[in-house]
Amino acid sequence: MSEPASYPRLKQAVAGLLLPLALVDLAAFDHNLERLLSPARREKKLVRLATKSLRVVALIERALARGAPTLSGLMVYSVEEAQRLVARGFLDLLLGYPAVQPHQAEVLAELAAGPAQVVAMVDDPEQLLGLSAAAVRRGTRIKVAIDLDVSYRPFGGLHVGVRRSPVHAESGALSLARQIAATPGLELHGLMGYEAQLAGLPDHAPGRGVMGPILRALKSGSRPDVLARRGAVRRAIEAELGPLAIINGGGTGSIDWSAQDPSLTEVTIGSGLLAPHLFDHYAGLSLVPALAFALPITRRPGPGLVTCQGGGYVASGAAGPDRLPQPWLPEGLALLPHEGTGEVQTPLQVPAGVELGLGDPVFFRPAKAGELAERFLEYQLIEATGARRAVPTYRGEGWSFC
Repeated sequence: MSEPASYPRLKQAVAGLLLPLALVDLAAFDHNLERLLSPARREKKLVRLATKSLRVVALIERALARGAPTLSGLMVYSVEEAQRLVARGFLDLLLGYPAVQPHQAEVLAELAAGPAQVVAMVDDPEQLLGLSAAAVRRGTRIKVAIDLDVSYRPFGGLHVGVRRSPVHAESGALSLARQIAATPGLELHGLMGYEAQLAGLPDHAPGRGVMGPILRALKSGSRPDVLARRGAVRRAIEAELGPLAIINGGGTGSIDWSAQDPSLTEVTIGSGLLAPHLFDHYAGLSLVPALAFALPITRRPGPGLVTCQGGGYVASGAAGPDRLPQPWLPEGLALLPHEGTGEVQTPLQVPAGVELGLGDPVFFRPAKAGELAERFLEYQLIEATGARRAVPTYRGEGWSFC
């Protein structure tokens, strides 16, 4: 890639703009895209882009254009997002989460009658009822995929992974598949088994102490279990009901391993394109920071201290210091532990030799990728040449992500 981000380069790139602002370094974005596509290309797998990790149409378009033909579809969060993206010309969409509200079923039935392929996600027989009724009224068929729970349960009550689908065993998946096949207006199209305990759990997150080696051991033990479970469920369903078009799994944090799973037809990437700081702690994952926000310095409360305006863009998940944004450029700045990043101000310790004045920008990296787009109407896209252009986020488009 071209010259990596530096404080002088980014400071010059945002000169004259009102702060706070959010930016994406496009050279880093492109580098990360190539890095994440390489294992899928090697294993001849398709890749699906998780839009919730970007929430910027211009970045979705860039990724698809540069990643084709390997990168070929979208995983979306909500029916409303799917509807808006179809209206913008995107035609291959997989819903990552169930739709249970009546109006959502009607939208899915309407989309099923058009040129786009929008696949609904289900994990409960009750979720089939509304989809079926809407499809029958519309005279069409809604494609659905089963969300398989591949969390790791090595010692009875211990649960390693996320609480998503109740479909954990082969018997439950096959029973649900049979019900889908027998339900009017529905078509069984695929299966998703997202290994969150591998894709979403860093290997070397700081501050874990003795838990670090334990979590790495659990991740290691989970891999053969995920392989066996996904493979067995796919074989059982296809043996009785015929081939499935989509077998989806994986994420940025597990892309190298997931791409090798022979039971998958495709893997998903998203957050890694922007490389928020949580991805600094995955073994073997060489990504370059691409997403940042800039805060202006408004105060100098004492020697070796500056205070920035705003900054409380804390990521979701179990609360902890790892969810806070981290100061990035200039290098060496540090949060104050008793304040962190605040809604109205963020004080920072400044190392010796770093000179910062009032109004100067400080660049921070968020812990997660997509959530920053909820805070800004637009992102500044920074080219390798230093040229910039503003593009709207979902929020800037007037869209509600949920």
